Amino acid sequence: MDTQSASSPTPFATAAATGTTPARIALVGVHGFGTHHLRNLERLSSQGKVDLVAVADPNPPAPGDLPATTAVHANLDELLVGEHRPDVIIVATPIQTHAPLALSVLAAKADLYLEKPPVASMSDFLRLQEAAEQAGRSVQIGFQSLGSHALAALEKLAGGEASEELPSIGSLKGISATGRWVRDRAYYKRSRWAGKRHLDGVDVVDGVATNPLAHAIATALRIAGARAANDLASVETDLYRANDIEADDTSVIRLRTINGLPITCALTLCATESVEPYVTLHGTEGTAVFHYTEDRVTVRTEAGETAHSFGRDDLTENLLQHLSEGTPLLSPLDHSGAFMRVLEAIRTAEAPALIPGECVEWVGSGEQAHAVIPHIEDILERATRSHSTFSELGLPWARPITSGAEALFSPAAEAVPTDAPAAEAVPTNTHSTPTAVLRSGSNLEPDLSPRPYLHPVTTPAGIVLTDHLPSDHVWHLGAGFALQDVNGSNFWGGRSYRRTAGKYVDLKDHGRIETASVARKENATTLDLNWLASDGRLVLNERRSLSRTLLDARTWRLGIQTRLTAVVDVSLGSPGSHGAAGSGYGGFFWRLPVNASSRVFSSTADGEPSVHGSVAPWLAWTGEFDGGPATLVFGAPSESADPWFVRCSDYPAVGSALAWDAAVELAAGDSLTRTNTVWMSDGILDVAEIEGLVSGR
Repeated sequence: MDTQSASSPTPFATAAATGTTPARIALVGVHGFGTHHLRNLERLSSQGKVDLVAVADPNPPAPGDLPATTAVHANLDELLVGEHRPDVIIVATPIQTHAPLALSVLAAKADLYLEKPPVASMSDFLRLQEAAEQAGRSVQIGFQSLGSHALAALEKLAGGEASEELPSIGSLKGISATGRWVRDRAYYKRSRWAGKRHLDGVDVVDGVATNPLAHAIATALRIAGARAANDLASVETDLYRANDIEADDTSVIRLRTINGLPITCALTLCATESVEPYVTLHGTEGTAVFHYTEDRVTVRTEAGETAHSFGRDDLTENLLQHLSEGTPLLSPLDHSGAFMRVLEAIRTAEAPALIPGECVEWVGSGEQAHAVIPHIEDILERATRSHSTFSELGLPWARPITSGAEALFSPAAEAVPTDAPAAEAVPTNTHSTPTAVLRSGSNLEPDLSPRPYLHPVTTPAGIVLTDHLPSDHVWHLGAGFALQDVNGSNFWGGRSYRRTAGKYVDLKDHGRIETASVARKENATTLDLNWLASDGRLVLNERRSLSRTLLDARTWRLGIQTRLTAVVDVSLGSPGSHGAAGSGYGGFFWRLPVNASSRVFSSTADGEPSVHGSVAPWLAWTGEFDGGPATLVFGAPSESADPWFVRCSDYPAVGSALAWDAAVELAAGDSLTRTNTVWMSDGILDVAEIEGLVSGR
């Protein structure tokens, strides 16, 4: 707690007010980040603002690194018994030493600059707060990014306001932080505590989120207005390690403030190359990306992209100004409460899961070799855009999710057990039974229109043929059934196209589809679903029936029938029914994973431009997927000649459009049925083989 105003002025505060006496500074820890403080103190000393009276480190600095008048001690205790009378002591030592050293500084009646993270546990943080209050001393925490002048403008954007420096991005929907750094084996051998969770029975918590990229979390929290621990309603962690360490090097930290704002931090030290980390504000009318190490903000809206540069206040100077002039601290101890809530969640979480060796590439040799997680850049983007954990993304190296996903069909003797975790439901390429996992979607963010869907769906050989939460359209969810407009509510996710605006607009109009009941048999599953509008009213009941037929060793058939019953008079629409030409998607939809050598064709047309919008009894997609070549054949619904919606060049997806260019009206009590069929086969099928499947031969 900053209680300086309640205590008597320090001798320095009195002298500094006259501008005649430099602050007496002591530095504990002269190596590692301590070298940054030495350079900064040299700068301030040349300006007559500080006098470095003493340093303490068991490993003394090299000759010539310090002023001749600076005393050198082996530890803080020796420094404190000296006649140095420091006004401010800077502590830049290993994490596990922060608590005892900081308490000793405060007991000595000196003001404190403490490097981040403040301490290694919430209990130590509370002790430190109490000690600072009792001593009547000020404590600045070394989150240097919090000195950026950009923060004031970004906090205005977070509140929905424009500023003189930055244009508005509309209402804030969420905040994300992304960090992609490279750290080699030598990084983790630089000290005994590097990469440790504990050392000699003492907490260290030296993970990606608590030390090297801690600024990403602290900066996001500051912009969100989360300072105290109770400013956060929830903290979730998903921690992994590719390196041979105890702590995490690749993690998602998902937060929610007491005001309901989601904050998702996706961080890794296993990137292809190091990129300056950034915090993104996601607004209804654009985004603001803050590269906090460079004090640079890029704002993107429909009007275009603008770049803005800002200055920064030095935290040491700010502390001195606080003591002499009463200037508010930029990073006071009390404002680290929310960050410490995050650190405590990481400290007490299950130990980080080891990423299997086959999912990691090593670049370089010897101590300079560094781990790279393939596609990690896209993975971090998917996580932050959808506010999802790695587990929820269903990555092959991530922990299986423990709720909201289960095998679609009750097992035959050779099938996957129903109690198997979701990740185990994805077969290897030697599996002989095709599988599909039913996900409830209940934990998705509201603007993704939470709803049940299938992912992954595989061929008999285990090739995955669905994708979900892709970075280009994070609301695309495997295989399922959804509509973008039901009486003004969006059950599709993302933005809504409105004829009055003539474009997609960001509205708080998202509905959700909740599962009322599930009935399973060996090769059939029936769902009873409730469609709840954005205001929570029930507008549709759905009976969704899914069936599996094993045709041979390489091919199986998935039947998907949906029967919508209107609870009230409803209008079932799409962007096409609102005037977006060629964008009549809505109804059955299948998002494919990225695949090479893609070809999409029907019985009457070949290629995306020709097939898109056409009516044909079947549509086929062939490609080279991760795991091998495969073919999907989509059978049109027998109930209606709905046009095909196809995307191939921008992203891979197929849909059967229920309301291509006009809304479908249903009176209360009336029902509508659509039955779609998908054949999935290992290998590339020709037209004759496809015709044989469709005709049932």
